[in-house]
Amino acid sequence: QLQLVESGGGLVQPGGSLRLSCAASSFIFEYFTIGWFRQAPGKERKVVGCINRTDGSTTYEDSVKGRFTISRDNAKNTAYLQMNSLKPEDTGVYFCAAERASVCTVVADYYEYWGQGTQVTVAS
Repeated sequence: QLQLVESGGGLVQPGGSLRLSCAASSFIFEYFTIGWFRQAPGKERKVVGCINRTDGSTTYEDSVKGRFTISRDNAKNTAYLQMNSLKPEDTGVYFCAAERASVCTVVADYYEYWGQGTQVTVAS
């Protein structure tokens, strides 16, 4: 079992930055690929990006490339989502999730464990 807890969400102005954290309950965190997803009001959950469990390679959805960065610190059992140059369309609930595959996948159904989500609101 792996429990995930997101934190770091909040209200930020357009152009601002936030760093989300995804803290895992167990040292087995390092054996999981971690994905970040977001869900805007009234819309389906979509992938933001992911970081694999082998070499830390990352994949990003096109709209966040160059603005968002995913990283992980296995010693702290934590993954991060650094979000810069935030836009109103980045608003939503952000979730981290874990899967056992060695490479990233953008398919939410493949992820086995999910956090409860943290709200990010980008507005002036």
